[in-house]
Amino acid sequence: MQPLRGTRDILPNEMQSWQYIHNIANKILNQNNYKEVQTPIIENTELFTRSIGNFTDIVNKEMYSFCDQSNRNITLRPEGTASIARAIISNKLYVDSQISRLWYMGPMFRYERPQKGRQRQFHQLGIECIGSFNPIADVEVIKLAIQVLSKLGCISEYELDINCIGNIEERELYKVQLVEYLHKYKDELDNDSKTRLNKNPLRILDSKNTKTQEILQTGPILKNYLNKASLDHFNQVCEHLEYLQISYNINNYLVRGLDYYNYTAFEIKTKTINNQNTVCGGGRYDRLIEQLGGPNIPAVGWAIGIERILILANNYLKTQAQVTNTSIYVAVRNDNYHNSYMVWDILNILEEYNIKFELDLSNSNLSRQIKKASRLKATICLILGENENYNKFVTIKWLNTGMQQQIHFVELKEYMKYIKKTIIT
Repeated sequence: MQPLRGTRDILPNEMQSWQYIHNIANKILNQNNYKEVQTPIIENTELFTRSIGNFTDIVNKEMYSFCDQSNRNITLRPEGTASIARAIISNKLYVDSQISRLWYMGPMFRYERPQKGRQRQFHQLGIECIGSFNPIADVEVIKLAIQVLSKLGCISEYELDINCIGNIEERELYKVQLVEYLHKYKDELDNDSKTRLNKNPLRILDSKNTKTQEILQTGPILKNYLNKASLDHFNQVCEHLEYLQISYNINNYLVRGLDYYNYTAFEIKTKTINNQNTVCGGGRYDRLIEQLGGPNIPAVGWAIGIERILILANNYLKTQAQVTNTSIYVAVRNDNYHNSYMVWDILNILEEYNIKFELDLSNSNLSRQIKKASRLKATICLILGENENYNKFVTIKWLNTGMQQQIHFVELKEYMKYIKKTIIT
């Protein structure tokens, strides 16, 4: 029995890196007053068709949707922002606070061809700053993305691409001109771009096809269709980035693959040998919450692919998130369990002092148990044999020197307090 294609197990030795990512994100984002939130993995399909857009690849090709036993149309969430917007509305989070700073980390689902760093069940770390039109909010989330990625060791060198994609009305004017221009070159476009021409022409700007990109170079540019408010907002974002000495490239062809974005769109890429990998994408979405039936609340945010981070920073994460060795290995004579209730008192002491331990549950003799403790690189092997149990003491074997001590049980708590304070970190 194998896992479904596009899914994978996360094994115990890998979980250390996942937990490290979560801990780093929590530390940085909590310092900036972002609160962790979790939304359901399943949502009403309408949430995504209304927010992401009917003509996007996600809605048309990639969503996992099904009817449940009550004949409701359900979708496994393909991204996190729409669910956060829905949570804002359904829980009326805007009532108690004008600004909501939220972050999340969890699985998403899209049906696409599995490849390295891209699975059908994948995971994202994301943040949403909800409630502010201020360009400083855009800069705040960009700054935090760079901080998180830098701390995780995956962008020692990076490129920040930003663009102003205006509002819906401005983009509609631009679309008309873009479609009119591209129709002259329709036969030269790649197949995906031909399909998008009448459904979602802005996505053609994202085409990786060389010929299509050549055609776009002499076509209309979105920035020429933006009004003063859009340009002023974008210019302020750029000015604050410059003040923070965050370098950026203005990419006139950068658009996001989701319909709800407006004004600022951005991507962060890490430079690798002969390649550039996008590790973070985001932007502003001022109309989404209102579009879903809530009040008019502006917002900006981003998402980072966890699988991509694990690939880019694999060695760094392994170093930072190394499993600490078992400090104490508890060995019990294999025929002694039936009357060795003292072991529970010992474990309670170890738990009280937060000392990492492992209790041997095998039927091996004491000699083999001690050898196993050495293989695990434990500091101490705590031995409970027949003599120890009868006389109410514990044998302490220091595995690096072979030295042994006998500690009466009534003194064990004070001894472990000393061990924790002076030896075991």
